[in-house]
Amino acid sequence: MSLLGPGPHTRVRRMPEKARYDRDSVFEVLDGAPFAHVTAVVEGVAVALPTLIVRDDETIYVHGSRSNAVMRAAAEAGRTLVTATILDGLRLARSGFESSIAYRSVTVVGSAAFVEDEAVRRALLERFVDAVVPGRSREVRPTRDDEVRRTAVLAVAIEEAAVKVSSGPTDDDEADRRLPIWAGLVPVVATYGTPVPFEDGGDATLPLPASVRRLLGRP
Repeated sequence: MSLLGPGPHTRVRRMPEKARYDRDSVFEVLDGAPFAHVTAVVEGVAVALPTLIVRDDETIYVHGSRSNAVMRAAAEAGRTLVTATILDGLRLARSGFESSIAYRSVTVVGSAAFVEDEAVRRALLERFVDAVVPGRSREVRPTRDDEVRRTAVLAVAIEEAAVKVSSGPTDDDEADRRLPIWAGLVPVVATYGTPVPFEDGGDATLPLPASVRRLLGRP
């Protein structure tokens, strides 16, 4: 088993039995989370930026405006921390104290630097589009040169990482388990609703593109 931790910044100290450090667990959460947070110290204050990510093996890519203070600070420091979480459900105990959520979270620490090559950045920007809706990059107009120049992509090496998993029954004590109070897991499932075309002067009568139909499971 290939491990990415524990490291000096990612060792899980509270409830270490919930920790996982293997590559597969780390990649599963990074690839499955809807978004992540990249962090940096900006003017003496710790700031977290919610953003989409894409991953190539042990490198995470984050994109944003070239003027973004968090990305600039992370690149200048040469190091950053990235976190992502998947909410799986509600763990309802027989007491408020023991109730919690079911989740998988990951913390990554590694070196950070801007991607300077415009061709590489262009390809990564298309991957960000497809990370949200697979195949969408082939349906929209090509990214213009000025848009590539205006967009920064930060590469973060996964040098150490840890996953924390909260699942299964809650830790109700024996006395609480005898109480006539319902306890159990309420799963959380994300679904897509009915698409609504924009009424902004475009052609609202156009059929749904193939990428959106696939997203909805339609033929």
